Amino acid sequence: MRDQTISEYLSQLADRVPAPGGGAAAALHAAQGAALLGMVARYTTGEKYAEHRDAVERIIARTDTVRSAALRVGEEDAAAFTAVIDAYRLPKGERAEAVAHALAGAARPPAEVVGLARAVVELATELLPIGNRNVITDIAAATEAARAAATTARINVEINLGGIKDEALRAELTAVIATVDDIADRAARLTDAVRLEIAP
Repeated sequence: MRDQTISEYLSQLADRVPAPGGGAAAALHAAQGAALLGMVARYTTGEKYAEHRDAVERIIARTDTVRSAALRVGEEDAAAFTAVIDAYRLPKGERAEAVAHALAGAARPPAEVVGLARAVVELATELLPIGNRNVITDIAAATEAARAAATTARINVEINLGGIKDEALRAELTAVIATVDDIADRAARLTDAVRLEIAP
């Protein structure tokens, strides 16, 4: 995914193939959110922002890490979903256990995306008060991307929950997706704050 052109990725996403799908799209939302925050932070440098240098440098480093992690998770999601398809193709006697194992694997990447989306919202919360006012709309764009990442990832976890037999893993995944409404609410509040600031 990371080495494709945007056009190639979208063509593959639109094709009649099992992956990439919604899980990869969720990860890409998170990556774009992190990238937008990285851009805003890089515009928040120089003498004018000297008092915030340490915070901005930390935000830049963190957004770069989140962006890279999101791309990795997107690739892992595509591989995990392909494993689910392969498991369903096994002979009947081998299928049930393999499918359960594959579904557990397929639920993990989108669960990780939820955490990455939360990180984007937290970084946006920190950056908004100090960021370069000329690009604060990109903070709102980042939080909207994070919201899309979290809500899309949630549905991709939920679709796999029914086939997961490991109760501890089911509880862990359920706890992760229970945080999505809070992430979405926080993202919405950040967007509202930006819109209020730029209102004529």
